[in-house]
Amino acid sequence: MLRNLAIAAAMVLGVLLLWPAPQGERLVRVYGDPATADRLAIIVPGADTTVATFDSGTGHPGGAARALLAEAARLAPRERLAVIAWLGYDSPPTLSLAAATDEAAVRGAAELRRTVEAVRAQSSASIALLCHSYGSAVCAKAMTGLPVTDVAFIGSPGVDPPSAVTPVRRWAGLGDDDWIRLVPKIKIGPLGFGVDPMSGPYGARVFEVGPGGHSDYYTPGTPSLRNLALIALGHPQEVSS
Repeated sequence: MLRNLAIAAAMVLGVLLLWPAPQGERLVRVYGDPATADRLAIIVPGADTTVATFDSGTGHPGGAARALLAEAARLAPRERLAVIAWLGYDSPPTLSLAAATDEAAVRGAAELRRTVEAVRAQSSASIALLCHSYGSAVCAKAMTGLPVTDVAFIGSPGVDPPSAVTPVRRWAGLGDDDWIRLVPKIKIGPLGFGVDPMSGPYGARVFEVGPGGHSDYYTPGTPSLRNLALIALGHPQEVSS
């Protein structure tokens, strides 16, 4: 808890300038068959995601993808879901200047758009983006005009305001014990990311998450995993708030 408070305070005060960000690593894995899927979810991770940590539990994209598929199969065994665990950008370390600015998110958004467009060229499945932490800033910058039906922000440090021409369903969830709630959702010069997607003016549908922390959204048995699976499956009416 003390470490989380220190990270939040560092982001507020800008002392992350003390740590340079190393070159990131990229990895994209597909779980299921997008060509035959009815629905497709793309998991966009946040800071501190590397090739080495990609599969280290449900707090990282590989483990999250497997948990999401298992939950979707439990909820809707007759429906076909494919999941892409997408580390297609240089995820910044939490303790770095890059994690307090949107430069990596701008570059990541361009890569995410290319991925979605490539998927759309090969599959007619409806696409949902599930965006965690810093990944929510990536998704927010990519979503305008993107051929997706849903974008879910979880544990977000803030996002760009939505475009008036964006017809996608927007979702937002935040764990009761997620330290990211301590970070002000503002943008001052190069620091910060923008508005809180949990706020009413943003227009997202707030869904139930439960008492989890910043890395617990895909933990089996949680309301957050159930609701993310329902969003991925395209069952908005069954998502609990």
